[in-house]
Amino acid sequence: MRNSPFFIILAGLMLLLDLYVFQIIKLVSNSSGSRVRAIIFFSYWTVSVIALLILFLLPLFENIPKASRSILFSVVIGIFLGKLIASIFFLIDDIRRATQWLAAKLLFRNTEGEEIQDSGKITRSVFLSWLGLAFGGTLFSTLLYGFSNKYNYEIKKIKLSFSNLPDSFKGLKIVQLSDIHSGSFTDIKAVEKGVKEVQSLKPDIILFTGDLVNNTADEMDFYQKVFNQLSAPMGVYSILGNHDYGDYYKWPSLEAKKKNLDALKGVHKSMGWSLLLDEHVLLEKNEEKIALIGIQNWSALKRFPKYGNLKKAYQGAEHIPFKILMSHDPTHWDAEVRPDYSDIDLMLSGHTHGMQFGIEIPGFKWSPVQYVYKQWMGLYEEGNQKLYVNSGYGFIGYPGRVGILPEITLIELS
Repeated sequence: MRNSPFFIILAGLMLLLDLYVFQIIKLVSNSSGSRVRAIIFFSYWTVSVIALLILFLLPLFENIPKASRSILFSVVIGIFLGKLIASIFFLIDDIRRATQWLAAKLLFRNTEGEEIQDSGKITRSVFLSWLGLAFGGTLFSTLLYGFSNKYNYEIKKIKLSFSNLPDSFKGLKIVQLSDIHSGSFTDIKAVEKGVKEVQSLKPDIILFTGDLVNNTADEMDFYQKVFNQLSAPMGVYSILGNHDYGDYYKWPSLEAKKKNLDALKGVHKSMGWSLLLDEHVLLEKNEEKIALIGIQNWSALKRFPKYGNLKKAYQGAEHIPFKILMSHDPTHWDAEVRPDYSDIDLMLSGHTHGMQFGIEIPGFKWSPVQYVYKQWMGLYEEGNQKLYVNSGYGFIGYPGRVGILPEITLIELS
């Protein structure tokens, strides 16, 4: 792993960035005394060298807790991203300087084409240098702050109105959970607190839209006793997400991978969850019915699997007046659901996590993930159909949340 092309390229980029950013550090500290400058330079290179060492040696730290390894790696990546953002401002300044230099060379010539003395060296902009350092430092600081948000569950309450919803189901309270990613958890009490928040909402039904684990079924060993506390009068229903199949794990054999998936299905059952595998169930109240359809992972993006079969799951539900679809990946909505199943009223998804990084304020939301996913968080409507994308209960990769908090969604139908 230390010698993989990814780590070598990343280390090389980090070193180049270090050298580039150091030129700016020298500029902005120019007015400081020699002793202060020496301390600044020493601190800068100490942090940079430690970051590079961590990057290469982290795979050897197998005996330290997984959470600590994840945080160390995230800090290193945060330092890299902070310097990268800062360097954008420095690059803008360098382009300005190069343009001025070129213009000076072209303008300061006599009629015979001989160069005459120009205005001299074009210095860097101290303002842009400080601005770049400020933006880079702010990004790094927010990533550090985000570590404290990974269990800061946000309850989002929305009311959805449908003209064809049977009267008996008006007022139905649905809690949607998604992307638990139990393999990333390190604080069982914090996770349990979120489960108790779900129960305090007194939902009629709980729907989980995939990615219970990161890779392996045994990630749930310590958390089954937490999530089996989830209960609702009409039941807890679940589906599989792309991570649940173990596709990102190096298995000794296909048989081992299959056994893991079977074990994970058993986990759902042991917790009292009804796992829907390309099938539907009919929910009934006062002799009125709605259909709940659940399919395996189906994505319109090539790098994610298409295990689901909506045609199979839908069959037999055609005559039901109102339908809810649980499908992990929101790209499924535009790719198949809307074009071919216009009578599916509500689709519930997850998958994107809102990238665990972004801005969400009343009337405005933004995340880099929106440049990959058209529907990436919250409610979307087209005609009579609605899609809700949950930003996830857990986390993976970066052990934190910045701006996009872990979500518990309470949906009330009317």
